[in-house]
Amino acid sequence: MSNQLAIAAVTATLRSLLVRGVGIPDVTARPLDNARRSVTGHQLNLFLYQVLPDAAFRNQDLPRQIKPGETGFPALPLMLSYLLTAYSDDEDDTSAHRLLGQAMSVLHDHPLLGAAEIHNATLPTTDLSDSDLHQQIERVRINLDPVSFKDMSQMWTTFQIHYRLSAAYQVSVVLIESTRSPKTPLPVLKRGEDDQGVISQPDVTPPFPVLSSIALPKRQLNAQPGDVISLFGSNLATGTAQLRSSVLANPPQPTTAPVSDAQLDVTLPNDLPPGYYTIRVDVASLPDTIPSKELSLAVAPVITTALPMIVARVVSPTTITATITLGSSVNVLLEQRVSLLLGDFEVRRTFPVPPPPLPASTNTFDFVIETPTGAQFPVATGVALLARLRVDGVDSEFIVPLGPGDPETTPLEFDENKKITIN
Repeated sequence: MSNQLAIAAVTATLRSLLVRGVGIPDVTARPLDNARRSVTGHQLNLFLYQVLPDAAFRNQDLPRQIKPGETGFPALPLMLSYLLTAYSDDEDDTSAHRLLGQAMSVLHDHPLLGAAEIHNATLPTTDLSDSDLHQQIERVRINLDPVSFKDMSQMWTTFQIHYRLSAAYQVSVVLIESTRSPKTPLPVLKRGEDDQGVISQPDVTPPFPVLSSIALPKRQLNAQPGDVISLFGSNLATGTAQLRSSVLANPPQPTTAPVSDAQLDVTLPNDLPPGYYTIRVDVASLPDTIPSKELSLAVAPVITTALPMIVARVVSPTTITATITLGSSVNVLLEQRVSLLLGDFEVRRTFPVPPPPLPASTNTFDFVIETPTGAQFPVATGVALLARLRVDGVDSEFIVPLGPGDPETTPLEFDENKKITIN
């Protein structure tokens, strides 16, 4: 395997090969517009114009270095594309053509770069002495690349210089080893308790806990703090529900009450902040705990401010402002996104400017709607608009709950008591 010096090592080896094979000292590796700088005699120039990944080696483990059961990081496999151009010391290109033919003959006779050739070419160079390309197991191959005249001429046009007859070569594969350490777990010495191996059962139902669905209280779109939700699946009777959050490091955990092997009733904590969670069931099984898969659970905020509400606008010489203050049953973290939805209009939580030291969490939010005096107010005035408090994408409830004795087929209706009017 090779390190990050591999590309430069390939270029140095090709130059060394051409110097020895053609017999001229001026073999350079310069861009096309700078190839003839300070050189007037016979010259060969190698221009590396493209580096592409080699798809055949892209996801392969390192040969002889990754054993079964270990996880390594694949090497970076590269294909290097070079443009070989010949120059002569006179105006007649015949000498340049002869030079190009000699160089192509040398590369044709050396389709593989040998380990000794690579090592001898890089060892005298201080910057490349640490290259280990010569230790790469996969051989480095040189192939003539049939680049069309159109693509070749476009390359020369890019550098705004006159076209010269050139030959394109592809050199591959160059494997640059990843610097990340592989995962090398210890081998398995015992398969299960008393080395009894795999235990099978003649049943399509798996022996571990399976969580398949969640049932919320009737007609609720999301769960709320303090709700009792039902988890359904199999092998759940001895399990305990666990909540996880990408926002909270240690969210409060629910209490679990088994109903049957296929159902658990879970009571959410009253202080559970709103937002998105995942819920799973853990079943204790010596020596470890077996978890089920996780399902998504949205916990909605609960507005504690009395609604419906009427808010009066404040008119100043420069602005017209409406300030709405709402409270929530549970504190919300400062970094959580909080907004108020009035009809189809959304306004973000407003912080004082400049902000004073703020608590890490709060359950009171200010929403300020402001527009210049004389401009149209962005929210309809004098109209009761349905209000929803949104925390991290989860909206508070806005559907009329079922009353005692109401059938489940009762049509859904917006809650008229969840409205705000701006005058």
